[in-house]
Amino acid sequence: MNLFRGVQDRRHAKALQAELEIVEGGLLENLTFASPVADVPARYLLNAGGKRIRPMLTLLASELGSGPNELVRRAAQAVEITHLASLYHDDVMDDAKLRRGVPAAQTVWSNSIAILAGDLLFARASTLVSGMGEEAILLQARTFERLCLGQLHETVGPQPEDEPIPHYLQVLADKTGALIACAARMGVMFGEAPLEYADPVMEYGERIGVAFQLIDDVIDLSPKKEQTGKRAGTDLRAGVATLPLLLLRESAANGNGADAELLASIDAGVDAIAAGADPALLDPEVTALREHDVTRETEATARRWAEDAVGALDVLPKSSVKRALERMAESIVTREG
Repeated sequence: MNLFRGVQDRRHAKALQAELEIVEGGLLENLTFASPVADVPARYLLNAGGKRIRPMLTLLASELGSGPNELVRRAAQAVEITHLASLYHDDVMDDAKLRRGVPAAQTVWSNSIAILAGDLLFARASTLVSGMGEEAILLQARTFERLCLGQLHETVGPQPEDEPIPHYLQVLADKTGALIACAARMGVMFGEAPLEYADPVMEYGERIGVAFQLIDDVIDLSPKKEQTGKRAGTDLRAGVATLPLLLLRESAANGNGADAELLASIDAGVDAIAAGADPALLDPEVTALREHDVTRETEATARRWAEDAVGALDVLPKSSVKRALERMAESIVTREG
């Protein structure tokens, strides 16, 4: 995903890239620990790379005002460190094997060390925000609460009174959208942009976050391992409920016999893999789900969320920044890895 795709002016793109490099240097500095026991695992996922969508959005949103400054860069670092911290915890809870093309942290060390590394990052993010004022502290705290609630609701699953698909979309909004929304609002806050831009850019951020995760559900089924960095159907084989699978369940429950048959085959394969069978057992079902209409419907849903995100920006004046934000939403739903 090219973060600078939407920045049409070459000098503007170059200036943003320079700012992002400053933020990257700050991330390295803030994730350096005196204790060697903490230092290596704490920087592990940072060194593995990443798209840096959140800090880029903070920098871009700040340009709705006076542009990047020390507080904007600090906010960008705090948001990205919070994101990295959540990945350590997510991978332990999901028993993930890979993250960003490298072994997940808990497979290199242990669950306990991965959890503590994540805790260290949360602490560093809080330290960064602590000197930025009460509003920033409260925003970070509320965002962290939503991250936890999203993970809790995902772990427990929908309750009898919950519709599975709306429940899933709310989990995505909490786990992913909330932090991207926070990144955008901090850019407005510390870039001293007009206050009336704060809520629209937050809505934009939350909606592109959901769109991002929905496209991830589609990418999970992609056979292009060189682009995705993982085997097609990794989530499906692990029994993770993604939107294509939830839509298939809904169709089967509504009496579609062919979909019920495919769903039964997927469920049986997931159970067999959990019991030690070769993951290749599900290859035909992964292909069938990739080619199914539910995957096209997932793509269409992601596009609707991205379009609604762009619609939230209507209050913003026409500018290169607004166009860059619009193109960022577009690039999220057209990416292949």
